[in-house]
Amino acid sequence: MNPYASAQQAYTESSVLTAPPEKLVIMLYDGAIRFLNVGAVAMRGGDFVQARERVRRAEAIIDELNYSLDMTQGEVAVRLRSIYIFSKKHLLQANLQRDPEALDTVVKLLGELREAWESIAGRPLQSTA
Repeated sequence: MNPYASAQQAYTESSVLTAPPEKLVIMLYDGAIRFLNVGAVAMRGGDFVQARERVRRAEAIIDELNYSLDMTQGEVAVRLRSIYIFSKKHLLQANLQRDPEALDTVVKLLGELREAWESIAGRPLQSTA
């Protein structure tokens, strides 16, 4: 590994280890969106092996987002779980039908969720006192 790659990996690890939970969620959305965009490009180019691999990585991120939901938090958690399940089903169909537009649909949906989390992360913490 070259020195630049080592420095980049150390920076990334440090960012993850020191990030607040809201920022970690945003980072997960960024990763899923990036993998799906690369997968859509690969699918459009006929590279279905790479497309499938990128979609699988995005699915793993969506699974992590889903599993980390605290279902005791009510309606928001229930709705997020529904969105994640919908996204996974959509990605499965995209792979089976080799449909990059279906990937684009999930990218749009995750992008909207990402924006919502970014607005939450940007707010000052409210006191519980």
